[in-house]
Amino acid sequence: MKQDPSHFEGVEPELLFVAKKLREALALETLLNDSGIDYGVEADEYTGGVVFKSTRIGAFFYVRPEIREAAVTILLANGYVPAK
Repeated sequence: MKQDPSHFEGVEPELLFVAKKLREALALETLLNDSGIDYGVEADEYTGGVVFKSTRIGAFFYVRPEIREAAVTILLANGYVPAK
Protein backbone atom coordinates (compact mmCIF):
# COMPACT_ATOMS: atom_id res chain seq x y z
CA MET A 1 0.00 0.00 0.00
CA LYS A 2 1.07 3.56 -0.64
CA GLN A 3 2.51 5.02 2.55
CA ASP A 4 3.05 8.53 3.90
CA PRO A 5 6.61 9.81 4.38
CA SER A 6 6.23 9.11 8.12
CA HIS A 7 6.39 5.37 7.28
CA PHE A 8 10.06 5.88 6.41
CA GLU A 9 11.06 7.94 9.46
CA GLY A 10 14.36 6.79 10.88
CA VAL A 11 14.99 4.52 7.87
CA GLU A 12 16.71 5.29 4.58
CA PRO A 13 14.23 4.14 1.92
CA GLU A 14 15.64 2.22 -1.04
CA LEU A 15 14.80 3.06 -4.63
CA LEU A 16 12.76 0.27 -6.17
CA PHE A 17 11.73 1.57 -9.58
CA VAL A 18 11.48 4.73 -11.69
CA ALA A 19 8.31 4.90 -13.76
CA LYS A 20 8.84 7.13 -16.76
CA LYS A 21 5.22 7.20 -17.89
CA LEU A 22 2.00 7.76 -15.97
CA ARG A 23 0.48 4.53 -17.27
CA GLU A 24 3.52 2.59 -16.00
CA ALA A 25 3.32 4.27 -12.58
CA LEU A 26 -0.38 3.47 -12.21
CA ALA A 27 0.16 -0.16 -13.23
CA LEU A 28 3.00 -0.52 -10.74
CA GLU A 29 0.90 1.01 -7.95
CA THR A 30 -1.82 -1.54 -8.67
CA LEU A 31 0.70 -4.40 -8.67
CA LEU A 32 2.30 -3.32 -5.38
CA ASN A 33 -1.08 -2.75 -3.73
CA ASP A 34 -2.40 -6.14 -4.88
CA SER A 35 0.80 -7.78 -3.60
CA GLY A 36 0.57 -6.14 -0.16
CA ILE A 37 3.86 -4.28 -0.55
CA ASP A 38 4.20 -1.00 1.38
CA TYR A 39 5.85 1.68 -0.74
CA GLY A 40 6.36 5.39 -1.09
CA VAL A 41 6.23 7.27 -4.36
CA GLU A 42 7.31 10.78 -5.31
CA ALA A 43 7.80 12.74 -8.49
CA ASP A 44 11.41 13.62 -9.23
CA GLU A 45 13.69 14.49 -12.13
CA TYR A 46 15.82 12.10 -14.15
CA THR A 47 17.92 12.52 -17.29
CA GLY A 48 16.69 10.69 -20.39
CA GLY A 49 17.55 10.41 -24.04
CA VAL A 50 20.58 9.13 -25.91
CA VAL A 51 21.38 11.73 -28.52
CA PHE A 52 19.26 14.58 -27.18
CA LYS A 53 19.48 14.38 -23.40
CA SER A 54 16.84 16.19 -21.42
CA THR A 55 15.56 16.41 -17.89
CA ARG A 56 12.26 14.63 -17.38
CA ILE A 57 9.89 13.91 -14.51
CA GLY A 58 9.19 10.38 -13.32
CA ALA A 59 7.54 8.56 -10.43
CA PHE A 60 10.19 7.20 -8.07
CA PHE A 61 9.03 4.21 -6.01
CA TYR A 62 10.73 3.51 -2.68
CA VAL A 63 10.47 0.69 -0.14
CA ARG A 64 11.95 -0.01 3.27
CA PRO A 65 15.19 -2.02 3.09
CA GLU A 66 13.74 -5.08 4.82
CA ILE A 67 11.10 -5.64 2.13
CA ARG A 68 13.13 -4.69 -0.95
CA GLU A 69 13.98 -8.30 -1.83
CA ALA A 70 10.31 -9.35 -1.78
CA ALA A 71 9.35 -6.31 -3.85
CA VAL A 72 12.10 -7.00 -6.41
CA THR A 73 10.87 -10.59 -6.76
CA ILE A 74 7.37 -9.33 -7.54
CA LEU A 75 8.64 -6.78 -10.05
CA LEU A 76 10.77 -9.35 -11.88
CA ALA A 77 7.90 -11.85 -12.00
CA ASN A 78 5.78 -9.18 -13.71
CA GLY A 79 8.29 -7.99 -16.28
CA TYR A 80 9.65 -4.89 -14.50
CA VAL A 81 13.38 -4.20 -14.20
CA PRO A 82 14.05 -2.84 -10.70
CA ALA A 83 16.42 0.05 -10.01
CA LYS A 84 19.89 -0.95 -8.90
